Amino acid sequence: MHTPPSPPATKRTAGSSVRIGALVPLTRPGWIEAGRHLLAGLELAVHEVNDAGGIGGRPLELVVRDTAADPQRAAAAVDELALMGVAALAGEYHSVVARAAAARADSLGLPFLCSSAVLDALTDQPTEWVARLAPAQSHGWQLYAGFLLGAGHNRIAVAAQPSVYWASGTGILRDCLAARGGTVIELDMGELDPASVCDQLVENRATALLLLTGHPEPAVSIVKAVRHDQRLAEVLIGAPAGQPEFTEWARLLGDDGAAIPFLRYLPERLGPLGARVETALRERLGEAPSFVAFEGYDTVTVLADVLRSHGADRARIAESWPRVAVEGTRGQIQFSRTPGISVWQWAWTPVQVVDRDPAEPGRFRILHTG
Repeated sequence: MHTPPSPPATKRTAGSSVRIGALVPLTRPGWIEAGRHLLAGLELAVHEVNDAGGIGGRPLELVVRDTAADPQRAAAAVDELALMGVAALAGEYHSVVARAAAARADSLGLPFLCSSAVLDALTDQPTEWVARLAPAQSHGWQLYAGFLLGAGHNRIAVAAQPSVYWASGTGILRDCLAARGGTVIELDMGELDPASVCDQLVENRATALLLLTGHPEPAVSIVKAVRHDQRLAEVLIGAPAGQPEFTEWARLLGDDGAAIPFLRYLPERLGPLGARVETALRERLGEAPSFVAFEGYDTVTVLADVLRSHGADRARIAESWPRVAVEGTRGQIQFSRTPGISVWQWAWTPVQVVDRDPAEPGRFRILHTG
């Protein structure tokens, strides 16, 4: 008996779509490049899910909203997406924005898998509705503080702008350094210009300066000022939040942007899935994918697995967080309750401290892992 050929994937997914809302910073003052990478990862995974038959024969659809790093805009987008009937929310890069989105999602009973934001207190109270892939800020930044101390830096200056995220980072660094006899000197970027930052570094005998500021400005101007000040030739510049990860950094700073250690969330070596996804992301982006692109891909991979197993009912999705066991691009993803963290947390994705190689700024050097 002749068996007719099975219809192509697009036919198999002809039913009404299963929608996921995606929150992504795509315009200033958001980190546009981070948003582009996050979206590339989300879209690639959706494309692959649909090629494999979708969710029980229904196509998976991504409904994208630009948050522009604005918490109020993000909260309004959550309201809109909830009314549109999305099964779940995904994404967001900026911690303060993700916090607003998480609070709104929690109050509406809308599952939110946060891809990239790290603020420990993503919600004020423990919630069943929100899960997160990125490691908590305290986890990554404690590792970063350990790297600084190991490299002999115990007088650290932070050039900080006012924000819950930067204040939280400063607190983590201060606690870690104080425990080992170190000091954190705060430089308020609301009051200082880059030249004054240089004077303060000399005056306070700081051996390292951390950029807890927006990108590209004032971060780029501060780097240029410090790099070109003869008095500060031995000062290490660091950027735990990951500004140097993106190509715009290298384009704006050239050689000055190298040897500035930052955090990224990748294993030392990608497994077969990670390597295949890296190739596909590179093709989509036209450049090497950042860890943020992998976070986007893993987010949809987890949500698709949950949707296949538990359907598109919001309450059932939220109930499934503790039962997730999915192979992601950077390891096996499972969520648990972690002390001090109010959401379901993957504990932990691999963490590295890396920098751009001064001999070849397009290449990254792994300095420390945890």
